Amino acid sequence: MLDAFSRVVEQADKKGAYLSGDEINALQGMVADSNKRLDVVNRLTSNASSIVANAYRALVAERPQVFNPGGACFHHRNQAACIRDLGFILRYVTYSVLAGDSSVMDDRCLNGLRETYQALGTPGDAVASGIQKMKEAALKIANDPNGITRGDCSQLMSEVASYFDRAASAVA
Repeated sequence: MLDAFSRVVEQADKKGAYLSGDEINALQGMVADSNKRLDVVNRLTSNASSIVANAYRALVAERPQVFNPGGACFHHRNQAACIRDLGFILRYVTYSVLAGDSSVMDDRCLNGLRETYQALGTPGDAVASGIQKMKEAALKIANDPNGITRGDCSQLMSEVASYFDRAASAVA
């Protein structure tokens, strides 16, 4: 697992080079926005249960055939696993936001997830849809300007969205 700082150092070391001015400026920008980043992580963590539950409910309404008798997620155990997995993915998105890097999510959450769903007969596109529903809710919560560090958060919101998109494409 790498954070943004470790990743930049590792890349420079592989090249046998000092950090460039652009790399240092990018890291300075990340430090300057660290309070915003922590605000986002705190908001997503504080609202995780509702983000996951609402995404799951919307997914059931959108894809009842998956959750009805004969569907891949019909049994209570499978439904609980779906909710659990959405929660895992959201948790790893928050780790990625905090680190400014998706490697922890890739290594510990996404690698092999598509194959697992295929082996279980779970439609990956349904899981991807659930992740997109979490993304919509998370961005709405994270982008609320009330009670957080002021400033332009557009780059950070784009980053948050990219982690959800990464997760959705990993399972589809």
